[in-house]
Amino acid sequence: MKKWGTFVLAMVLLLFTATFVFAQALEDVTKHPSCKYCGMNRQQYAHSRIFIEYDDASTVGTCSIHCAAVDLALNIDKTPSAIQVGDYYTKNLIDAEKAFWVIGGGKMGVMTKRAKWAFEKKEDAEKFINENGGENATFDVVMKAAYEDMYSDTKMIRERRKMKKMEHKMEHK
Repeated sequence: MKKWGTFVLAMVLLLFTATFVFAQALEDVTKHPSCKYCGMNRQQYAHSRIFIEYDDASTVGTCSIHCAAVDLALNIDKTPSAIQVGDYYTKNLIDAEKAFWVIGGGKMGVMTKRAKWAFEKKEDAEKFINENGGENATFDVVMKAAYEDMYSDTKMIRERRKMKKMEHKMEHK
């Protein structure tokens, strides 16, 4: 009987810990459930989401590095105190500047033609490159690429939205 009680207590503690960790991991999604710029569901895009804290204590949550670049450009007079990104595999927030980034490859990016993915572990980034292609990059290189891609990505997004509106009109005729 003692073993059964210990087992039940261990399971309850494990469940509580897992729930607490999961709740903490997605606290930013609770605070910012959708992207400020495109409206995408940040939980659905937890693997690419960005959470920025500014030195004035304000925060913003975006779905992608593309939308984060938009926010950083629009808030030129605010200094980011922390930028976190979702790890591609675990979806946990990690320090964007310390992350192992991959640019490009065969997987379509979020809000961009040229994908930009973050990984907490170097071996995960290497695994991704082996399976999908792409190149290793630093956060600075990724941000520069996000700004370089901004015009073509914005144009792509507009065209997609226009097509969806047309499809929606055709369905409702």
